[in-house]
Amino acid sequence: MDSKHLMPTYARKPIAFWRGEGVWLYPGTEDEDRYLDALSGFAVCGLGHAHPAVSAAIAEQSAHLVHTSNLYTIPLQEKLAARLCQLSGMDAAFFCNSGAEANEAAIKLARLHAHDNKAPNAPVIVTENSFHGRTLAALSATGNPAFQTGFDPLVPGFVHVPYDNLEAVQAVLEASPRGGAVLVEPIQCEGGINIPAPGYLAGLRELCDHHGALLILDEVQTGNGRTGEWFCYQHEGVSPDIVVTAKGLGNGVPIGVCLARQPVAELFSPGSHGSTFGGNPLACRAALATLDTIENQGLCTRARELGDSMLSALREKLSGQSCVKEVRGKGLILGIEMAQPCSTLVDLCLEQKLLVNVTAGCVVRLLPPLIMEQEHADWAISVLADCIGRFAETDKPVSGALP
Repeated sequence: MDSKHLMPTYARKPIAFWRGEGVWLYPGTEDEDRYLDALSGFAVCGLGHAHPAVSAAIAEQSAHLVHTSNLYTIPLQEKLAARLCQLSGMDAAFFCNSGAEANEAAIKLARLHAHDNKAPNAPVIVTENSFHGRTLAALSATGNPAFQTGFDPLVPGFVHVPYDNLEAVQAVLEASPRGGAVLVEPIQCEGGINIPAPGYLAGLRELCDHHGALLILDEVQTGNGRTGEWFCYQHEGVSPDIVVTAKGLGNGVPIGVCLARQPVAELFSPGSHGSTFGGNPLACRAALATLDTIENQGLCTRARELGDSMLSALREKLSGQSCVKEVRGKGLILGIEMAQPCSTLVDLCLEQKLLVNVTAGCVVRLLPPLIMEQEHADWAISVLADCIGRFAETDKPVSGALP
């Protein structure tokens, strides 16, 4: 391997994968040498690798038309927009290439909303420990200084409050001009799989309605069936003004989308925003095939049922481990909070051919493909439990056991 011509932005593991199939990744041509991908490329490959329906759609579309530009009508984009609006309850879509770009579009809509209310200084309220992307405005919205170090001066106009704290949001809204916005993740994923109390999103909706603020939900990682509904906010029956998603939408083909209700969507006008590659025919075809497969195979329900099963099994398996503080999750977003930093667990699992990662320093994150079978889940849980046992013996963790 020779990475000297790559900028050092990633601490890559010394393994390269040659092909994938379903939940498995293969570093070579031998079928026996395979790794179970319990991370799905950070919740991107919800249908696993090389899914036949998506692969066929990509191949057919690439032989027909990959890209024109948004100067012209793109029928597949219109079809995908209608489908996503139907699934989300929104009215219009703006397509881009990533979650960060989708958040940028949402932030620009929030600024236009503030100006439309003659309150250009009305803030976008964001939460501590959040993550919204690496572009400068999305980074400024992110509530984690570790991602921001060295990139100041940051974009102004954001106020950070504690997560899952309605009183803190209310206090900022009451002290601010009408016309602001609240940008929040229904589950903080990069922040450590932090799940708010029931009623949090509904409370934010009520506060935003009372103060003339937009409710923007960042579902980059939680959308597209991962939590057991198409979008996480649907568990509470809440309707945002704007929702963004990306990761699982194209099953590996880069695509992001900012969805909005009217009249918010009409704040954009020709020339006010754009994306060269956003919503091109190839990306839209891949996304449509992904949505079809999730719907036809009932994968929202599967994510909910398998996630509940895995959560229960993990809690049972790890109940005697003093190094484990809590096991939490929703659908197929699962986190195991350890009592101390545990990045070495990634390597222990890699040795056993299980792919996981650690986020927020001490939370083991699992984002399995929605197509995962029970036998795959059982094996992954067994391996992970063994690796945590080895970690406990080696690192001598010190905090309380699970209740």
